[in-house]
Amino acid sequence: MSGLPPIAQWIHLDWMLVVTMAWLVVGATGIFALRRFSLVSQVLFPIGGLLGLVLFGLALDALFSRPEVAVLPIGLPALPFHLRLDSLSAYFLMVIGGASAGISVFAAGYFRKGEGTPPGLLCLEYHLFLVSMVGVVLADDAYSFMVMWETMALSSFFLVTANHRMAEVRSAGYLYITMARIGAIAVLLCFGVLQANTGDYTFANMRAQVLSPSWASVGFLLALLGFGAKAGILPLHVWLPEAHPAAPSPVSAMMSGVMLNTAIYGLLRVSFDLLHVRLWWWGGLLLGVGLATALFGVIFAAVQTDMKRLLAYSSIENMGLLFVGMGLTLIFSAYGMQPMAALALTATLYHVAGHAFFKSLLFLGTGCVLHATSERSLGKMGGLIRMMPWVAWLTLLGVLTSAGLPPLGGFVSEWLLLQSFLFTPGLPVPLLTMLIPVVAALIALVAALAGYTMVKFFGVIFLGQPREEKLAHAHDAGHWERVGMVWLALGCIALGLLPTQFIQLIDPVTQQLVQSGLGAKAAASGWLLAPSSLAQASYGPVIFLLGILGSFALAFLLVRRLYHGRIRRGLPWACGFPWGTARMQDTAEGFGQPIRQIFEPFFLMRRDLPTPFDAKPHYRVTIEDHFWRWLYVPVADLAAYLARLIGLMQQGRISVYLLYSFLTLAATLLVVMR
Repeated sequence: MSGLPPIAQWIHLDWMLVVTMAWLVVGATGIFALRRFSLVSQVLFPIGGLLGLVLFGLALDALFSRPEVAVLPIGLPALPFHLRLDSLSAYFLMVIGGASAGISVFAAGYFRKGEGTPPGLLCLEYHLFLVSMVGVVLADDAYSFMVMWETMALSSFFLVTANHRMAEVRSAGYLYITMARIGAIAVLLCFGVLQANTGDYTFANMRAQVLSPSWASVGFLLALLGFGAKAGILPLHVWLPEAHPAAPSPVSAMMSGVMLNTAIYGLLRVSFDLLHVRLWWWGGLLLGVGLATALFGVIFAAVQTDMKRLLAYSSIENMGLLFVGMGLTLIFSAYGMQPMAALALTATLYHVAGHAFFKSLLFLGTGCVLHATSERSLGKMGGLIRMMPWVAWLTLLGVLTSAGLPPLGGFVSEWLLLQSFLFTPGLPVPLLTMLIPVVAALIALVAALAGYTMVKFFGVIFLGQPREEKLAHAHDAGHWERVGMVWLALGCIALGLLPTQFIQLIDPVTQQLVQSGLGAKAAASGWLLAPSSLAQASYGPVIFLLGILGSFALAFLLVRRLYHGRIRRGLPWACGFPWGTARMQDTAEGFGQPIRQIFEPFFLMRRDLPTPFDAKPHYRVTIEDHFWRWLYVPVADLAAYLARLIGLMQQGRISVYLLYSFLTLAATLLVVMR
């Protein structure tokens, strides 16, 4: 920017740049305090959380402001950084700031002893990761976007491989960075198509281009590939179940709850801002891919026995739901049905915020359990609500939100998405009109399976009796960790109890992208949420909450008055048997067995059966991904074969290398002489 204005007149973009610079300073300070745990945990990470709150407030205020642009004289000589802050970028910055504030404060307690990497270095990588995500959302040209996109990938790679001394962690990191490279190449090619051979890679120039439907489709498909690889859609999902368990829990929370949303932002930016053409089959493609991803993710999540892998597959499911919402928005927008497009887009953006808060909360809860028990296997958990009440009750809020139960935030977004299906008027394409109700039914199935998965997740970890003796020594979360989790839990509650107010925050984004919104209807309906009209469907979260509290109070009074002292407490799974043990309660494998049987074709199952002569007989079922065997293993084998062929050229003899040089020079001369 050419000179900064006086402090009293600074605009939102200036202050956001100040926040990002402050994050860089905090990260750089971590290098000078490489192994001073107290400075990193007690000072630097809390400051980073406070800066996240500042970003949240600035973005919230910028939602209703005019777009702001700036040019930073950094980068290459003829390629400065173009920045733009509009309603779309402000909304995603609000989500980044809000979620990162809680995660950063939690990290202040979590990273006290490091995770295989000195905490000071983790501090630098972590805050560079935050800065890069902000840079991605603010970028207004392909050059700055790709620089920030790659910085985001590299910084998160180093965070994933924090415990790099373990071979499986390194393997997960290499898989993640490989998929990130594939996605980055596709995004770069997409920008190459959008600039229409003008040589100007600014987003303003791309908006001015009018591409033919065929070239616009090429650009859209490249964007789907590039951003889909980052979001983890089928079949590009394989890195999520590997990278999330390998990363430290605050990093897993940041990647799943925040970083995945940058892929949603990128696809929205390309589809609704940079491209003027919108074809119905783009939405149909997103709808199909998203539905397949959501079903795949929730089915695999239901049978997992590793708590972080379960949450990783749950993230795949939620990304699938977001792609379904974007697909429906594209279909409505292609046929000029702007009010319905605004409803579908509102549901999508609402779920972006909800997923950022509840998934971050769940990953932080698993981090507390992991630190307290040194276990990730659900089969070795149980009864931790007694030893870790803070973690258990806060995680329960995240579980209920993820399951889509009212009156929390997860219910509102899924309810709005279903409303956009149920109130769909007739579409010009009969096939779409026929398939929309089927897709709605499958979305309901996904929601039901998500609830089933969350019951398993919380029940096996926190309820019942401890399955291992060492669980009796588990400790509850520290003060910093509690504060971070409470902030995210409050976000889940606020999104559930204040839907009409939050929809009014989303309204500027939908007005920008589809020229319509629900803000006026939401404001007119007061505390009742009605996507179309009160006569068709409405939802009152406060009324629902009061009904729940009243029912619980009535039940409590009746039990105290009529049955107090007349009943004997017993284990619910023991059928009245008084000497129940932890071996009698349901296991993670047993809980997921019905899903394994119903959806067996989805899984590549390997059964390890006991033999009659085993001293300690055991039965083990290993579930693998068909896509890994069908797609990625053949590609890896082909790459290894080609590498061996190329390796034959390395003879280790100078005469052979001189021969290669001579043949190359001769071929070059022949081409030039022609």
